[in-house]
Amino acid sequence: MSTANANTLIGEIIDVQGSGLIASVNAGEGDQFPVVELEGEEVRVGQIGAYLAVRQDDIRLLAMVIHASKVETEGERMERRLTMIPLGTIDDEGVFRRGVTTFPTPGAELHVVTEDEIRSLFARYYDKGFTVGNLASGSRLEVSLDPAKFFGRHFAILGQSGAGKSWTVTSLIQRTVQVMPNAHVILLDLHGEYCWRDRQGDRQSAFADHVYRYIDARELEIPYWLLTYSELVDLLIDREDKEASTQIAFLREVVHSLRKKVNRHLNLPKISIDSPVYFSLVDLYRHFKHANEYTTNFGKTQGPLFGKFDSFLIKLQSRFNDVRYDFLLKPKHRKSSETLAGLLRDFVGLGSPRAQVTVVDLSSVPFDVRPTVSAQIGRLAFEFNYWNPHHKEFPILLLCEEAHSYIPRSGHTQYDATRRAMERIAKEGRKYGVALGVVSQRPHELSETVLAQCGNFLCLRITNPDDQEYVRDLVPDAERDLIDTLSALGRGECLALGEAIPVPTRFQVKRPNPSPNSDDTDFYSYWKGGPEDLDIDDIVSRWRRQERQERPPPEAAPAGAMPEEEVLSQQDFGL
Repeated sequence: MSTANANTLIGEIIDVQGSGLIASVNAGEGDQFPVVELEGEEVRVGQIGAYLAVRQDDIRLLAMVIHASKVETEGERMERRLTMIPLGTIDDEGVFRRGVTTFPTPGAELHVVTEDEIRSLFARYYDKGFTVGNLASGSRLEVSLDPAKFFGRHFAILGQSGAGKSWTVTSLIQRTVQVMPNAHVILLDLHGEYCWRDRQGDRQSAFADHVYRYIDARELEIPYWLLTYSELVDLLIDREDKEASTQIAFLREVVHSLRKKVNRHLNLPKISIDSPVYFSLVDLYRHFKHANEYTTNFGKTQGPLFGKFDSFLIKLQSRFNDVRYDFLLKPKHRKSSETLAGLLRDFVGLGSPRAQVTVVDLSSVPFDVRPTVSAQIGRLAFEFNYWNPHHKEFPILLLCEEAHSYIPRSGHTQYDATRRAMERIAKEGRKYGVALGVVSQRPHELSETVLAQCGNFLCLRITNPDDQEYVRDLVPDAERDLIDTLSALGRGECLALGEAIPVPTRFQVKRPNPSPNSDDTDFYSYWKGGPEDLDIDDIVSRWRRQERQERPPPEAAPAGAMPEEEVLSQQDFGL
């Protein structure tokens, strides 16, 4: 930091507390807060989120303004006061260190901080080129994050609807692929904001064509045979059924037997109940049906399992008849164990064409089926690098939009599988090069385990008191008072907290180019001059088909697929 001088002196500290500092500020023109000229720009002292320096002998602190006021003192004199929180200490060489070891006493000088001084805080970050925005109090100053710590410690982007979350996500990803050409990002897009079709039916995207690969979640085909045993239980068995324990035990026996029987040609030394190898759902159904109807002595004696699987068979038929589960129960291409490699290649962006960003579009998947899809995507991301011997050289980011919709707090049993998958990444992912980013407008509805493992927070405008209080409990004690500023942030304005930034920083996110498809509906314009009629038949057709967008033509089945007669049909179920 540069040496203090009279031009930067604006007041003195009058109160020192463990949680903050209060300063009295010199009067400006008209008894207002002063305006200081720095590097040719006029800066009004007292802006919320601005940095100030506190100096006393060899003590040099950096503080952030969180409150400004004018109070009446003795003699009816108005005094200008600033409340600040100390962020850390600056040594003689200008290096900033978090935390305060020695506090100043009342009478310490208060100085404005110059652009050069602020720039020196980010100096070691500028070299990595990961600039994400411009300082709110000085638009010429760029803000940079440490990408290693940002992605390596997990992160959360929090803000209410309309605050600019999609804008921030797009800007971050665009900057990521520019700076790091070998990035591997998997983005769960719940609303089709990052890849969409325009009115002419042409595909549009928030990313350059060579950067991303679009995958409709229905076409990704994460087939049933990739489910673990516990996930199959959640999908097919009603735990409230009185015969649930018998069904669970029989399912274990049948699935393990079928996995081993069908995959003998793979010459695997051991196939477990959870091995990601193909088995026939038709054969599974037939085993349960046979045991459920088995009798001896010419039908006079019922078998030990007679009638115990009625509800299981009904639930399996129901799932099969539900078109929303076609992506899971009726795979068109993933019908053999050999097709798993192709699925994983597409998933991590190594398919053809290669891409740094894989956008998995969940907008076409019905709301109540999304937990099943997202659970499988989360588990695939973790399992891929868990078994990858080069996971340190091939880190993956799983970025979850609207995460509260499918990674909620504990107590929502229908989301147990998704929560387990994502919490496993949050707790263990760093060891295997799997990072997790969560985006949410309701942080207090999001898994507490996932948020507790996040080392970085990008907080946009949050006005809900419950959400503010929840975020306050997540950040370090010294930074909690900053949460009060979230309700005053503008659109696309962000407060960055965590290990990836030298000091808590309020900045304006760089405008993404192109922008995501997340603009608010212009009620005024369209109610004033919008369409007077619609194709209602088309809407009804889409509703019935459960398709919000036109689906692309099916691709040719990959080599190694099972014969067509193995595809599930109603005849196989005897329907």
